[in-house]
Amino acid sequence: MGIVVNLSPVRRGARRAFAVVVPLLVAGVLTGCTATEQPGAPGKQGPVSSAGVPAADATALLGQLKVAPEAEMAGYDRDKFPHWDTAPLDHGFGPEFAQYAKCTTRDVMMLRDATGPVTLDPKSCELSIGREGGWHDHYGVVDRKTGKLKPYAFITDPSKVDAEHIVPLAEAWRSGAGAKDLETRRAIANDATNLAASDPTANRSKGDQDVSSYLPPGEFRCTYVVHYLRIKVKYGLTVDSAEQAALKTAIDDCVSRGGFA
Repeated sequence: MGIVVNLSPVRRGARRAFAVVVPLLVAGVLTGCTATEQPGAPGKQGPVSSAGVPAADATALLGQLKVAPEAEMAGYDRDKFPHWDTAPLDHGFGPEFAQYAKCTTRDVMMLRDATGPVTLDPKSCELSIGREGGWHDHYGVVDRKTGKLKPYAFITDPSKVDAEHIVPLAEAWRSGAGAKDLETRRAIANDATNLAASDPTANRSKGDQDVSSYLPPGEFRCTYVVHYLRIKVKYGLTVDSAEQAALKTAIDDCVSRGGFA
């Protein structure tokens, strides 16, 4: 029903060149401008706030991560992470989604992250979008000319929404998932905490980069960091030293801006 991005892995050397620059650049964007309000639909939106997460919890998650060099991409294939399973309750979606057991995790993520009157038929798993319903991007995209955030995208066509893996599948592979069994990789690919509806422009600017090279420049940034940490810890995925440093910088920045409780 929607677009699934399958990008070729970005060369690690190119990413590491930005290991220190990117977190600082993103912090500059966040503190140097005010995001333009996007007129959109009223109603419940997807999970965009990390305000209820104690800063100590984020720091504790960081401390649980094992630091190790990243593995090679040899043997990687996106199909080794079976995704868009049915039975979403098995993948961390709450009991309020129990009636959608026949629908895929992507379908249920789209419903969860929608704004306004968006419904999912539990039998056909078709999305219906009412007036002012749609998907409000929270990642943000920086205007290269001005260095400021562009207005957040509001998307009304579900086929134009990307299903984003917060810890990219290729990054999970490099972080140890390649040595894990198929069911663990399935869980990583379908976990509710690892999925978010995204503006394709924001998602594709990220590719398969880890946090040492990419952090959302918009309002989702602190929540993104927490979700990233939770997935890495939950599935025993490693971080390399540049990734660890970027996460610490991001946590400190979120604390200074009141992004955590």
